[in-house]
Amino acid sequence: MDTDRLLQVSTSLADELSDPADHAGCHPQSLADGAAGIAVLHLERAAQHLGDPALGHRFLAAAVTGGLHTGSTASPFFGTPAVAYALHAAARSGRYVRVHDIVDHGVADVVQRRLDHAQARIERGDAPALGEFDALYGLTGLAAHLLRHDPHGVQTRRVIEYLVRLTHPLPGSGGLPGWWSCQPLKSRNTDTTGGHSNHGMAHGISGVLAALALAERNSIGVTGQREAIERICTWLDTWQQPHPSGPWWPEIVTLEDLRRRTPRQLRPSRPSWCYGTPGIARAQQLAALALHDEARRDLAEAAILGCINDPQQLAQITESGLCHGAAGLFQTAWRMAADSVTDTLTGHLPGLAEQLLPDKPNPESGLLMGRAGLALAQTTAATSTVVTDWDAFMVLR
Repeated sequence: MDTDRLLQVSTSLADELSDPADHAGCHPQSLADGAAGIAVLHLERAAQHLGDPALGHRFLAAAVTGGLHTGSTASPFFGTPAVAYALHAAARSGRYVRVHDIVDHGVADVVQRRLDHAQARIERGDAPALGEFDALYGLTGLAAHLLRHDPHGVQTRRVIEYLVRLTHPLPGSGGLPGWWSCQPLKSRNTDTTGGHSNHGMAHGISGVLAALALAERNSIGVTGQREAIERICTWLDTWQQPHPSGPWWPEIVTLEDLRRRTPRQLRPSRPSWCYGTPGIARAQQLAALALHDEARRDLAEAAILGCINDPQQLAQITESGLCHGAAGLFQTAWRMAADSVTDTLTGHLPGLAEQLLPDKPNPESGLLMGRAGLALAQTTAATSTVVTDWDAFMVLR
């Protein structure tokens, strides 16, 4: 692995992302593609003594210009929670103490409103929208922030209690899981009439599993928490599919799949963090660590190794970003390797790092799918270090 080259390229990308004015077309309080997300890159580099901390502060200042958004569209990736996430990376600088208090109050308001809406939906007996509970827009993403910032706080506990409740069967559904969503999936050529179970880390139950496992590992004892982890694992075990290179899971399961007892998806999808086997495998590894389940840990690690060792799966990675590109695959594998009891996965990291030097430049600039996220993964690969826990938004740790 050419660490010097990785550092050189990551520095070049960071230099390209040094002026908030260049990103005026994106909302500054977007963690995905705005100033809040790019601030995370510069703050991590500064924490590793690789960049100028003033750049991170410049992007943070741009993110809060015009006031903090706490309205109905505020989410882990937009508005006050997104700014709070970026601010956490700046905590070691000792700055923004007053702003932290303001932002924390704003996040508390957003979390309370989300919990109230979720409770009202539960009382109606309706199926949830993905954005109620997922990592990008919902309460799993808010849990990832709270677990990092206030792990033993009252609101953190309430969010974990909600996630536990989400794993109970949906009332009047004949046994469908509580995360069964009737939200249409326009981006997938699949009939989701009657709803579906989403298995991805970004929008599905694997993100919930990861958050619950992290809570368990942080000794946050919520009634039914371990049972909820086991309930999700049992569901994923039911839909685990064999493959010559290693086990995999379908991205979604529909009512028709339930009737046929087999998924319409016939082969592994691209090995991405957001929907693919790597993200699901990391969630299961975290669950295994929380439950001290060696067999599940071995299964999870075999699954991601299967992706890495299968050229046909790797060929489906055609982008460089964190969400569904090479950066997300590397960062997921790096976190899994750090928690593995063997060196097998670690031995594959140099090869994955080579994929972080794409032939074509990424036209997007943001954290989730653009150059900021790629530069962060390159920095991880080059230094074998993450100082600010910047990848916590991916529910990886």
